Amino acid sequence: MVDQFNPALTGLTCFACETGHEAGVVHTVCASCEMPLRVDIELGISTPSDVIDPARPSMWRYGPVLPVTPEAAVTLVEGWTPVIDLGDGVWVKDEARNPTGSFKARGMAMAVSAAAALGVTRMVAPSAGNAAGALSAYGAAAEIPVLVSMPEDTPEAFVEECRHYGAEVRLVPGTIADAGAWLAKNRSPGDFDLSTLKEPYRIEGKKTMAYELWEQFGGHLPDVIIYPTGGGTGLVGMWKAFDEMESMGWIGTTRPRMVSVQPAGCAPVVRGFESGAERTEPWANATTSAYGLRVPSPIGGFICLRALRETNGTAVAVAEDRIVPAAAELAALTGLDICPEGGAAWAGLADLRGQGWVSDSDRVVVFNTGTGLKYR
Repeated sequence: MVDQFNPALTGLTCFACETGHEAGVVHTVCASCEMPLRVDIELGISTPSDVIDPARPSMWRYGPVLPVTPEAAVTLVEGWTPVIDLGDGVWVKDEARNPTGSFKARGMAMAVSAAAALGVTRMVAPSAGNAAGALSAYGAAAEIPVLVSMPEDTPEAFVEECRHYGAEVRLVPGTIADAGAWLAKNRSPGDFDLSTLKEPYRIEGKKTMAYELWEQFGGHLPDVIIYPTGGGTGLVGMWKAFDEMESMGWIGTTRPRMVSVQPAGCAPVVRGFESGAERTEPWANATTSAYGLRVPSPIGGFICLRALRETNGTAVAVAEDRIVPAAAELAALTGLDICPEGGAAWAGLADLRGQGWVSDSDRVVVFNTGTGLKYR
C-alpha cells in the first residue's frame, strides 16, 4: 500500500454483498455486484484527543479516522464550517463556506487525494453542478485532468466554474442520470470515475460533517439532522461516522434522527421510505429547480433507506413552489446565502414541526449545502 494512505486502512467492503476488496489499489464499485464500497478503518477505543488535531481548521483535523493522511491531502482548506444558532432549538450547518461554495468540496478533496495517491491520470464524473465545480477545482490543485458531463440545462455559473478551473465540460440533454450514461459510453478505460457512491472515498470526506457536529455540540449530537438528499453521500457518510464514534467509545447507541428531504418532482428516497421498500426505484420525468436534488436513480438509495430506518428517521417531499421561497425566507432570517437545496430542507422542517414529528425540545440541525449565488 502506498504510504499516502492511513496505516489503519484495512480494506474496502461492499455495502450490499459484503465482498471485501484490497485497499491501496484503484476500485470504483464492488467487483461482485457493482454496488458502492465502504472504506474500513481499524479504529479501536480512541479518545477524542487521540483523533482530533485542533491545530487544523479543516476536515483534516480528524486524520486518524480518514483513509488518506493529512500530509498527503490535496486540500483547499475544506470543512470546519460553522453551525449558526437560530434559537428555538434550531441550528444551520452552513456548508456554503467551503471552497467552491458547497459541501461537495469535502467529498472531492478526499476522493482526489486518494486518486492522486493511487496514480490516477484522469478523473471523470457526471454532475448536476456543485460536484463538477469541486472536482474541477481539486483536479486543478492535484494537476490531474478532469472531464465532467452535466445536464444541458445546468445554470451557466456551474458550467463556467468548471471551465475556469481548466476542466473539459460536456453538456448532455436530460438529467444527471443521462449525463452519467453519456460518460459511461465516452470515458477512457484508464479514467477514474468519481460519480456519487461509485467510488469509496467521497463518503469519507462527507462523514467529517458528523464529527464536526459532535465537536460543535460539545461532545454530544443533535436530536434531528435535516438533510437535502440527491445522491445521498453526505447522509450515508454521517451515518457511517456515528457507527465509528460508537466503536471508539465517544457515543452510545442513540443516534440523531436523520431526515431526507427531496422535492416532490424527484423523490425516489421518500417514495422508497414510505412504501417500505429496501431499494429506491428510478423516478420518471424528474424535475426541480434544486438541481442538486434532481437525482432520479441514486445508486446508494438502498443505503440511504437503511440509514433513515436505523436512526428512526423519516423522509419528506416538499412541493416545488415552496423551495425558492423557503430559501429566501431562511436567507432573510439569518443573513446566510441559502441555496435551493437548503430551502428544501427548511421547508421540510416546517412540515415536520407541523406534524409534531419535531418537537419544541428537539435540537435540530438543518443543512444548507451550498451557496445560492450560482443559481442566480
